[in-house]
Amino acid sequence: MPLSPDVSDIRANYARIREEVGPNVTVVAATKYVSVDDMAVLAEAGVDVVGENRLQDLGAKRGRYADAFRWHFIGHLQSRKARDVSELCELCHSLSSLSAARRLTIPALVEVNLSGEETKSGIAPDALPAFLAEAEELELDVHGLMTMPPLAGDPEASRPYFRKLRELAAAHGLPELSMGTSQDYRVAAEEGATLVRVGSVLYGR
Repeated sequence: MPLSPDVSDIRANYARIREEVGPNVTVVAATKYVSVDDMAVLAEAGVDVVGENRLQDLGAKRGRYADAFRWHFIGHLQSRKARDVSELCELCHSLSSLSAARRLTIPALVEVNLSGEETKSGIAPDALPAFLAEAEELELDVHGLMTMPPLAGDPEASRPYFRKLRELAAAHGLPELSMGTSQDYRVAAEEGATLVRVGSVLYGR
């Protein structure tokens, strides 16, 4: 899906989002629907952190723009792809299995399924302590937690899930919280997000 041809639009959106979330929140540009060619528009607009969902696209984009961005992986992490993700990214937002944890060599955020939706990946909240203990035995550098609340028209509907994630992270001494997307990133920032993952609100769609 092509981006706006006007780089200034994305630059202005990026500046507005950063102002809204504050200086302590990293804005991650979700690039799942951004073509390899259009990544140049993001670089010109001053975007510095991008999050990719698919390993194949990540490889193609990083191959062309390696030093233009800091690279995060925000898609479902399959264990067989964990080593490749480790070579391409500085942070994985979506660790949810011990088989992937055994292969991952970069810092990670553990994805927690707070809604209990079967269609979503993530660790159940009551399974988190045991998972974190196993990750520690593997000497994996877990920086924090990530979640995806149920899709809702009202951003306020996400607030209880963000609050619960913040409480879980605090209970385990984890400093990073990846939560909030284009629909609810302001609420996420209010509830303590340190990373927000935005797409359409940045690209003006």
